[in-house]
Amino acid sequence: MRYSADWMTIADERILEYLSTTETSTPKKMADSGDVRFSRQYIGERCRKLADYGMVQHLGNGVYRITNSGEEYLSGDLDAEDLSPDIG
Repeated sequence: MRYSADWMTIADERILEYLSTTETSTPKKMADSGDVRFSRQYIGERCRKLADYGMVQHLGNGVYRITNSGEEYLSGDLDAEDLSPDIG
């Protein structure tokens, strides 16, 4: 079972699931894939939020990859409520 945090949305789940099947991706590619059915802009916003909490890593130029924390969340081994944002 996955334990989401109050800051999370259903889009975050889809983004993490998508990134777990690809090495890296951009919000545009995610939106174009049809697997993440949200606008490129909204996906980008959510990726930035996920990066703040360490679930994805921003590699630059709008490219993201899932982190170990993101993978642990997907497998049910991490309660997202335990994460703190890295604002700095």
